[in-house]
Formats: sequence, structure tokens, C-alpha cells
Amino acid sequence: MPLLDVRGLTKVFGRLVALSGVDLIIGESEFRGLIGPNGSGKSTLLKCVAGAEIPTEGAICFGGRDVTLDTPTKRARAGISLKFQMTSVLPTLTVYDNVLLAMQARSAIAGLIFSRTRGPLHERIMHTLEQFRLAQHSTERAAALSHGQQQWLEIAMALACKPRLLLLDEPTAGMSLEERRITGELLTALKQRYSLVIVEHDLDFIRSICDRLTVLDQGNMLDCGTVNHIQNSSKVREVYLTRV
Repeated sequence: MPLLDVRGLTKVFGRLVALSGVDLIIGESEFRGLIGPNGSGKSTLLKCVAGAEIPTEGAICFGGRDVTLDTPTKRARAGISLKFQMTSVLPTLTVYDNVLLAMQARSAIAGLIFSRTRGPLHERIMHTLEQFRLAQHSTERAAALSHGQQQWLEIAMALACKPRLLLLDEPTAGMSLEERRITGELLTALKQRYSLVIVEHDLDFIRSICDRLTVLDQGNMLDCGTVNHIQNSSKVREVYLTRV
């Protein structure tokens, strides 16, 4: 049974058909890349999976259960975590407290009121910060981090509640070449523990970390397969030569 099974997903905004009958099947511990020209529906697909948008037609099953109409909160509790393209860390709080709040998201209200969760979570928080090369910045305000470091912090926050599926929308946008290289290393280290669907325009980056690629074009699924298959696809080459 696949972890994520999206069938015939269609999303219409007025006269705009953002997605038209798209299928997407993701297995456990699979890293899938979503590529395609601007406006092809990649971000809309992620939002539909996470519950930020409700599809016009189609079905979304996660972990064997239909979640098509579930709220984003319910999907998050089921194990779906989405990081949007724009960074949304809390800039005035410390790096440590950003991760703390993300981990406390599923804590009982009583534990939060009486501050019972901070101590037990300390070791997990520091391990997470070390994993994303942020431990030395734990007491700094998030606003003091570089753009790349803020992106790493937000990925760490997205993983704080140990989701089964992580959705990333252009996580390397605005990064330097060195920051992109490090981001690739950080994400590769997550394999075997999480499944990942990532939207990226950097084809070299996405090819280096993903098992399979799905190509969207004007709301339709153009092709899907291994990195080697997509690299040799005449349909994909035509789109990237004429529309990207």
C-alpha cells in the first residue's frame, strides 16, 4: 500500500484549471521531485495534499485513509507536513524557541500551561538543531540567521512532530551554491525515515536527491519516472526548451 495515493486530482480557480486529473503515488521512504514550468500546478498540488486547498475533483488517500476533505490540522496530525516557499520562522524568537514551539504543537494544553514540556523536549530540540547545523545559533534570534539558515530552521520545524511525509516548496530558492549543496546533504540524511515530495527549479539539485521525478505542464502530468527516464524524455525536453 502506498503512503500517499492521489487520483484524478483537479483544481479549478474560476476559469483557470490549475490541475487536471493528476495522479501521484508516493511510497514509504521515497523522495519524489515535482518539476515543470512556472504555472504548471506544482505548488497547487502540494497545497491540495496538505489541505491548504480543497480539490475540485479527485481523491487523496494517506496511509490508507481518504483525507480529501480533511482540514490541514487533521492532516498534520496524520503525518503530513508542508513547508511553503516563503520562510515563516518567528524572527523575534530564538532559534531554540522556534523549534520548541513546533514540537509543542501536539502537546496537551495542560502541559503547555504549566510549562511541563520544555525540559523533556530539550534533548530532542538540540539534536534537531545539530542535525541542521544550527546548534551553535540556538540562543540567537531567528532574524539573525542567513537566508539559507532560516530555510534549514523551517525544515527542522516541519520535521519537529516527526511527520511521515514532508512536502517542500522550493526550499533552495535564494540560496547560494554552497547553501544548496549543504541542503542536499541535510535532506539526503533524512532518507529511510521520511518520505519527501519536493518542488524545485534547480534540476541538478533535485536530480541529486530524488528517486523519481514527476513532470507537470499546464496542470497536466506530462511524464513520470526515474531520473534517467526523465532526462531522456523527448516530451520533457520539448517543454523545457520552449517554455521554461
